[in-house]
Amino acid sequence: MKKVCYSLTFGKAIRFKSVLILCCFCFISVSNIYGQDLNENVLRSQRAIFIFNFAQQIGWPNIDQLSTFTIGVLGTDPIIIDLGSMAQRRKIFAKPVEVLRFQNVKDIKNVQLLYVNQKYSYDLSAIFKIISEKNTLLVTENYNYNSSMINMIGVGNSFEYEINTQRIENENLIIAPSLKKYAISSINKWKKLYESTQFSLEKTEEDIKQKETIIQNKEKQIEGITHEVKDRDNVIQLLFDKTELQRKKYNEKVQIAIELEQKIQEQASIIQDQQKAIVNKGEDILKSNNTITEQQKILSNLENEIKEKESFLSQRLAEINTQKKFIWLLIILVVIFLLGAFIIFKGYLIQKNLRRQIETKNIEVKKQAKKLIEKNKELRKKNYQINEQSKTLESQNNDLEQFAYIASHDLQEPLNTISSFIGLLVTEYGDRFDDVAKNSLEYINDASIRMKKLINSLLEYSRLGRSKDHCIVSCSTLIDELRADLKSAIERTKAKINVHELPEVNGSEIELRLLFQNLISNAMKFTKPEVIPEIFISCQENKEKNGASTNFWEFSVRDNGIGIPEKQKHKIFDLFQRLHSREEYKGTGIGLAHCKKIVESHGGNLWIDSVEHKGSTFYFTIPMKKEV
Repeated sequence: MKKVCYSLTFGKAIRFKSVLILCCFCFISVSNIYGQDLNENVLRSQRAIFIFNFAQQIGWPNIDQLSTFTIGVLGTDPIIIDLGSMAQRRKIFAKPVEVLRFQNVKDIKNVQLLYVNQKYSYDLSAIFKIISEKNTLLVTENYNYNSSMINMIGVGNSFEYEINTQRIENENLIIAPSLKKYAISSINKWKKLYESTQFSLEKTEEDIKQKETIIQNKEKQIEGITHEVKDRDNVIQLLFDKTELQRKKYNEKVQIAIELEQKIQEQASIIQDQQKAIVNKGEDILKSNNTITEQQKILSNLENEIKEKESFLSQRLAEINTQKKFIWLLIILVVIFLLGAFIIFKGYLIQKNLRRQIETKNIEVKKQAKKLIEKNKELRKKNYQINEQSKTLESQNNDLEQFAYIASHDLQEPLNTISSFIGLLVTEYGDRFDDVAKNSLEYINDASIRMKKLINSLLEYSRLGRSKDHCIVSCSTLIDELRADLKSAIERTKAKINVHELPEVNGSEIELRLLFQNLISNAMKFTKPEVIPEIFISCQENKEKNGASTNFWEFSVRDNGIGIPEKQKHKIFDLFQRLHSREEYKGTGIGLAHCKKIVESHGGNLWIDSVEHKGSTFYFTIPMKKEV
């Protein structure tokens, strides 16, 4: 039985050591990679420090005028990250540093220092064309000797550089003596440095490849050993089920396993020696390998601690599992309790808020109901007043109609009598009158005719707006009919009427015809004798200026007539207002008053925009027809 226990512990020890060896080799490979990354990070930091030092040791002529010092990076070089972090810690000439990236050469502008790496294959001649005479310092890396302003090359974990003094001075930049002192001054030194750097890089790459192959071979050996250990474990498990005779054979195999363990230990010691040799060879290239030995010591200490604590952990494991189950049950109960309490509390708050909102809304509804009751009372009063006013207006309209009838019939009868008697006197006694008497009779006859026209105009004015028989009227058709009606006047004056596309409106066809007729007639009448009348009629959709929601058609009738003085614009829409004598321009002076009344009866407005001796534009609005 003791032998069996010994074989079990022996198998566990073999497995633990093999796992430990695997961990060591994995840690070595990771450490090598980490060392390479650490070396690269050191180079990147050194590169950023060199660039900042170059900027600090060059004098710029306009440095006092700059608010920030700008460094540009051409291409996708990751140095922009290191320069950005350096810019947060350092300033150049006591000015904050801004770092910019440029993808293309043509995008370069407004930088004091530009960094370019040769691995991105940018053409330096094109770069010099862009930065020429702009006080820009060009810093390159790994380019040919003397092809840039300052050219860097990596040497180990640092850099060397060479300076092209002529190019720097051409940009009006001043070189500090300390910068010249440590620069490479000849092409032979530069070539030797470049060759040595290339040789060290190649040697480093070869050493790394050799180490990788050694590590791969060791990993394969470890895998083989691991498979052998697994096979031995399987054999040990089978021996438990065999007879006493098989147990004797098992003892012999245990002896073989012991010898195998000794071989494994010998191979492990050989592997450790090889690891030490690898670490010694890599010290010159990767300084970080020192951490490997420290980690190995930590692993050896951890191995001892693991052996001591394995037994203790196995005992505590059962206790921890039971405690975990109990803790999880408690956590679930606490979470359920908290969720229930939260839901109850949230429901209480929601009900409380709803009650408050309902109470406030009830108060607002009551206030609005009181306001509505008061407004209804006011509306009833206003409706009653409106009804009374409509009755009064109806009676006044009837009186106006009666007056219009009297004016058209009773007032015109005496004028007709006067006109007939004057005609009789002229025919019967015309030969007996002298010239003065004949002129007087003509004046009386003309005055009676004018009086009759005025009475007819007044009668027409009183009747305007009473017609409620509105229909859809095509304004374009209306203008075409007016062209035919005014054909003689158009031909006499040689007038040109230009009409843009006009809409259909809802209104009285007779009144709208009179509106356009008056405006067109006035445009042809009030022009200078040597000027051919030109009339432009157009329309556009618009809203009333008072901000009403109803849409209106805004018509405009423009002419090239004599215009209206600014002082007399307010008079033209009044009844019987004339701005000129009858000898200059004929008319009764009521036409524009008719127009204004027609537009207002259709719910629109009429106004004028005029410049004396240049022409006038009459604007009026008509509400759009409502779709049923």
